[in-house]
Amino acid sequence: MRTSGFDPILAEIIGRRLRIVTVFVIFFIAILITRLWFLQIIKGPMYRVKSENNRIHLQSIPPFRGLIMDRNGELLVDNRPSYDLYVRPEDIKDSEGLLLKLRPFIFLEPEQSQYFIEKFKTRRSLNPLLIKKNLSREELAVIESNLFNLPGVSIEVSSQRNYIYDTFASHIIGYLGEISERQLKSGRYIQNRQGDVIGQSGIEGIWQNELNGRSGARQVEVDAVGRKLRTISEKMPFPGNNIFLTIDKGLQLLAEESLKGKAGAIVALDPNNGEVLALASSPVFEPKKFVTGLKKGEWNSLINSKESPLQNRAISSSYPPGSIFKIIVALAGLEEGVIDPKEEAFCPGYYKLGNHTFGCWKKGGHGSVNLHRAMRDSCDVYFYRLGRKLGIDRIAHYSRMFGLGKMIGIDLANEGTGLIPDSDWKKRRFGVAWQQGDTLSCAIGQSYVNVTPVQMASMISTVFNGGLIYKPKVVKMVVSDENKIVQIAPEQPEKIDIKSENIELVKQALIAVVNDPSGTGKNSRVNGVTVAGKTGTAQVINLKKVKSMALDGDVPDEYKDHAWFVAIAPAESPKIAIAVLIEHGEGGSRAAAPVAGKLITHYLKD
Repeated sequence: MRTSGFDPILAEIIGRRLRIVTVFVIFFIAILITRLWFLQIIKGPMYRVKSENNRIHLQSIPPFRGLIMDRNGELLVDNRPSYDLYVRPEDIKDSEGLLLKLRPFIFLEPEQSQYFIEKFKTRRSLNPLLIKKNLSREELAVIESNLFNLPGVSIEVSSQRNYIYDTFASHIIGYLGEISERQLKSGRYIQNRQGDVIGQSGIEGIWQNELNGRSGARQVEVDAVGRKLRTISEKMPFPGNNIFLTIDKGLQLLAEESLKGKAGAIVALDPNNGEVLALASSPVFEPKKFVTGLKKGEWNSLINSKESPLQNRAISSSYPPGSIFKIIVALAGLEEGVIDPKEEAFCPGYYKLGNHTFGCWKKGGHGSVNLHRAMRDSCDVYFYRLGRKLGIDRIAHYSRMFGLGKMIGIDLANEGTGLIPDSDWKKRRFGVAWQQGDTLSCAIGQSYVNVTPVQMASMISTVFNGGLIYKPKVVKMVVSDENKIVQIAPEQPEKIDIKSENIELVKQALIAVVNDPSGTGKNSRVNGVTVAGKTGTAQVINLKKVKSMALDGDVPDEYKDHAWFVAIAPAESPKIAIAVLIEHGEGGSRAAAPVAGKLITHYLKD
């Protein structure tokens, strides 16, 4: 028989289970409420800051780099806008994946891609990482239209260096390059960050802090994919100072044109204050190629080139001076009283020292010559005799008095010293004693004597400016953005201790070198201007040996003599002093003297 109705046992079981579930629900709700209270009340401020940081980005605003101008205010280097692609490292996890995303939009060299991947792996801060500088118009447009799909990626506008005349004064102005890890750690570049481009050589490098200016900053609000919504605050950058050089643009252009297709250097100075009017070195390089970064192969090609285009031959390279050195030897002989300027010596075309014969450049000889004619005609035999009387130590003393054998102090980096040997030097260097034959070779500017072109321009200046040695300078003044002029104060010149009457004798001989019919420097004459100067031919190798090796008698270019000429004008009231060096140009009278004449004509008459 079936029974219906309420079952108290079942009801008790169900009630007990409901109470247990209710307790668990209440307990769970309590945990949730407690957690929410902890997050909202206790941790709320911290998460609000994090939230703000996620939507507010701090952007650096690079300053405009200072301009570079010539002495007359002619603009040489300025800036133009560059649109650069950056990414915030915290917004991406996979650098290679990002590059794959960007591949349809921008072109990256394999080296650029690898460089970015390495930078991403080794990053030490959350500063944005540069992906590519100087986007093309097409790249800029397509990136901007796809930013919504590229979280963390942004486009920043910077100024890019613009070298108006390509290779003009490249060894003076220098070049830019990306800041290295070593430079970042040095503490000198506190205004810069990873990926910044800074001055690496020349004026760009030496005056980096003056030219660079101070960066600004901008706080911007962005959305979830990094698109800018609004600017919250902005501190504008402070532009770099402008630099006026001492060089004259027209003279510099002519100097560079004169060296085109040759290796060599030209230095032109104002003998009254040491200002560099022109300083050219050839071969040249293009600073603009460094702005966006050279490929590894391009850089290796530059630094390994036999032509050494990055080498500033005007201040860093040293050469035997040849007969130009006779100026020093003549002054030393007069000061030491070992010669009478009127006394004649006979030149048969050679000079015998023991079993050795030292030849004169004029094989038939110059006959009887005094100091004036020996300088004018560049007689080697006269100076062999004079050098033997003086000895190498006295020659070295007067050479160093003129600033040879040491840095002369030009305001450019990597200046060379040249070499002025004395009797102890050879023993230290080679472990053998100095010989009289060494002195004879040095007396005519050959053998171990080496000088730089800037030293030779300074030397001829000192002879004609009253015996003053100025430190050459290429920076005339610095001007701030508010047009506040900071004059570069000239240093006090050194005064050489040589009698004025002895200097006058040498000056008259140097005037004769150019203006007498038989003078070796007549190819530098300028109508209406009294030019003084001295030719020089610097031996690279013993040509007799080379000619004997050459089947057809032709000497390979790399074995030909270097051609020198130093000049100053007007001789009675100097305004320009010049040193011209043509590597493997052979005779100074043919290759170098005409160049000096052209430069003097341009500067004084055009």
